[in-house]
Amino acid sequence: MGEDVRLRAVVALAQAMASAHTPRETWRAAALGARNALGGSFAALSMWERELGRLKVLVNEGARAPDEEEFPDAETYPVHQFSEITEFLHERWAGGGEPNAWVETAEGPDALDGQGYAALRGRVAALRRRGRGACVVAPIVMHGRAWGELYVARPVGAPVFDRHDADFATVLAAVVAAGIAQTERLEEVRRLAFTDPLTGLANRRAVDMRLDEAVERFLADGTVVSLVVCDLNGLKRVNDTHGHAVGDRLLERFGSVLSYCGAMLPGALAARLGGDEFCLVSVGPEADEVVAAAEELCVRAGDLELGEGVACGVASTGDPIGPVQSARRLFRLADAAQYRAKAARSPKPVVAGRDGTVVALADHPPAASRDRRSFRDAPPTPAALAELPPPGGPSGEVGSSGADGVEGAKGAEEA
Repeated sequence: MGEDVRLRAVVALAQAMASAHTPRETWRAAALGARNALGGSFAALSMWERELGRLKVLVNEGARAPDEEEFPDAETYPVHQFSEITEFLHERWAGGGEPNAWVETAEGPDALDGQGYAALRGRVAALRRRGRGACVVAPIVMHGRAWGELYVARPVGAPVFDRHDADFATVLAAVVAAGIAQTERLEEVRRLAFTDPLTGLANRRAVDMRLDEAVERFLADGTVVSLVVCDLNGLKRVNDTHGHAVGDRLLERFGSVLSYCGAMLPGALAARLGGDEFCLVSVGPEADEVVAAAEELCVRAGDLELGEGVACGVASTGDPIGPVQSARRLFRLADAAQYRAKAARSPKPVVAGRDGTVVALADHPPAASRDRRSFRDAPPTPAALAELPPPGGPSGEVGSSGADGVEGAKGAEEA
């Protein structure tokens, strides 16, 4: 293969990895680019999981054997069977050498003795079992440490890789390492951009994205979307009395409780919106399941040391809450339900569609502002509050079913 051809292959590999948006896309681009560059029929990318002592296959690209999946969940190999990555190469690097690739063939000798040949015998057996004639293996090194392996194979009957191919594979592995490092940095940036630094929960930006997507899905196929909004009671008193460090610990502890209760709802997103305000976004589970999780949240929040429980509001498209055309509409309903819970000091969640006033309160907020925080920024007058029945209607039972002013809500939906 000419130098110009190989240079173009390196550029194509780097460009493909740079344009990848997810780790999987990065892995696939690495394997596909290396396979094309080396004229192979198959390529795989593996990562060394040091804490587990194993090589985990991330992607298999090309002519796969029946037991190989493109993105396998559980294809791993004990590292002691591939000692070159942990012993031989490490010694070479420690002595100032470079991590070079090596070639193995299905015709490799079976009678070789010694621990140093264990990996060779294992790979030779794997080549034969999967109908491959030769492979080249290149270590992927990041930050001066072995990260994993790039593996490219050719079928039986194809030309065997030579020393020039191995040298080229070493270059490709370096390009792959740079691409993976860039992806990992971007993933960390994305994680920080969508994560609350104090609690480790999702942040408001992540909630907005998830809820917008969820409402689109609801409008498309009717999938139930639910939102639980809650305020942690007593945080200001804790901050004033014990200091903000103790208040932060209370927020962290409640974040753990929220995560625990959110796990009751498959795929739910637990988030801190800011200050003492948290939420759960649920997509799929029925409204009753969400209410049950919210009830458990209220119970556990009430048991937190120094805390004063939580005011919790629930809005779900599975309840009679009127038309929902936007995420903002669902936020207003959940916020109105949470406001009712806080005003009544309710130990249970207030549920839009099961409390007699929440939908009307959401669609006709007490102040001119229509912002979702208007329930707290401009609370209703005492006279207006006096007109509101207790949560749950005349019975006073929070979460009980019944009318919720749905008719009054019609036509009030926002664009």
